[in-house]
Amino acid sequence: MGILAWFGMKRSLLMISAVYPGSFDPITNGHLDIIERGSVIFDELIVAVLCNPDKKGAFAIDERVDLINRSIVHLKNVKVLSYGGLLINLLREINCRIILRGLRAVSDFENEFSMALMNDHLAPEIETMFMMTSMKHLYLRSSSIKELAYFGGDLKDLVPDAILYDVEKRLKK
Repeated sequence: MGILAWFGMKRSLLMISAVYPGSFDPITNGHLDIIERGSVIFDELIVAVLCNPDKKGAFAIDERVDLINRSIVHLKNVKVLSYGGLLINLLREINCRIILRGLRAVSDFENEFSMALMNDHLAPEIETMFMMTSMKHLYLRSSSIKELAYFGGDLKDLVPDAILYDVEKRLKK
């Protein structure tokens, strides 16, 4: 048996999973871009809605999970869950070794790199992978979406169509 055939057989036995963490308050098309592209790279992608006790969200955690689930119905290898502890503990619990993080600009990199170094210090067995969002989504931030909606701005093309009405209804002034 050739090496490629052997590798192909072994590869089929190994499932590669990644966790894409965030607050997703609410999920934007930038987030969805990372999720869709990550779902092509990994056998399983887990979107982890992290609970940050220091932030008061516009949507409750269970609402965020629902909004994401409704946005990803077309992606069969993506799961959504919520988690209230350290991210590395979640990865250890679900036996996953890859964190997927999205980047918009150089300013994101500094913060993300710092978190990746801390995670590496705490759990050197876990790797962080960075993915640049598509150019058309570089400016999207959940905080900007909330502000735009509050003042009655049009959110079309900024959040997934499946949740557009719910986001506008919740956030409109």
